Amino acid sequence: MRHLARAAVAAAALLLSLVTAAPPAAAAGNPYTTSPVSGSLSTYHISGVYVAGVSAGGYLATQLQVAYSGRIAGAAVFAAGPYYCAQNNVLQALNGCGDNAWPTYLGNLEGYTRLWASYGWIDPVRNLAGKPVYVYHGNSDGTVKKSVNDDLVSYFRDFGASVQYDSGSAAGHAWVTPYGTVGCSATASPYLNDCGTDPQRALLGKLFGGVVGPNTGPLGGTLVRFNQSSYAVNGYAPGLSMDPTGFAYVPASCAAGASCRLLVALHGCVQGYGAVGTAFVDRSNLDQYADTNNMIVLYPQAAASGVNPNGCWDWWGYLGFTNYPIKGGAQIETIMTMVRRLGG
Repeated sequence: MRHLARAAVAAAALLLSLVTAAPPAAAAGNPYTTSPVSGSLSTYHISGVYVAGVSAGGYLATQLQVAYSGRIAGAAVFAAGPYYCAQNNVLQALNGCGDNAWPTYLGNLEGYTRLWASYGWIDPVRNLAGKPVYVYHGNSDGTVKKSVNDDLVSYFRDFGASVQYDSGSAAGHAWVTPYGTVGCSATASPYLNDCGTDPQRALLGKLFGGVVGPNTGPLGGTLVRFNQSSYAVNGYAPGLSMDPTGFAYVPASCAAGASCRLLVALHGCVQGYGAVGTAFVDRSNLDQYADTNNMIVLYPQAAASGVNPNGCWDWWGYLGFTNYPIKGGAQIETIMTMVRRLGG
């Protein structure tokens, strides 16, 4: 993005990120968190890999699902649009992938997908057929307009994926969770909204074909705090606009050798560790389900940088490389290295 006008970069950062606010106490009102333990990622018996994300994390979740459709078994996306929506153009990201002043050019995006698959830059598109996909959009979300989310649904359905679309909520631009600290319709830090519902039950039920109810008592697993630079393609996570610190929640059953699924959970802008601490990790309502469903949760962390002041994931090319949405993309490959280390 350095070749773009600074004004355009700033404007995009304002709209495509969430509004910065002071980080709250991550565990306030949620007694069922666990303190992180410093360590490294170990290897487990992983039966399937899934991705989930919100906003910029939702865009990256789709990039991972499409680029590695032979390995990623399903995706859940909150408040984001179709694959390669920004087309390496910050103005398109601003006007067509957050606001709907411009179209998403869905037909072109599907054409790029087929072309890149023919080149081997991403996995074959036939892998998307039948893949479970859960999509969520709140009707009070003015950051990513509903028509943009609609095009994500159309994108996956056009490739034969099995999509469940939850678009009846009054939620603002946020990850909706029973442990949210923000009112349902608001768009405010830490972007964890309580709408009196449990979308995690719905999304995990869709991805897994069924889900056991969450652990409603103290968590029984371990939250590992690890060094992301150990997995970064350049050996230095901050150089990829990623935090030095990442997290993974490992239930006791998985640590003991059970066959477990792996879910990669991707926060939104201004929602990473450097902005809100472990709020997303603690309050996503994923660890509670992990304990009862043999599921490890990997929480990679983006970070603010000169080209990415709000700590978003790279879904419009801010690192300056056109390969950001395909195999070889710096953040995609860094996360996939973590996935492989965990046994995925």
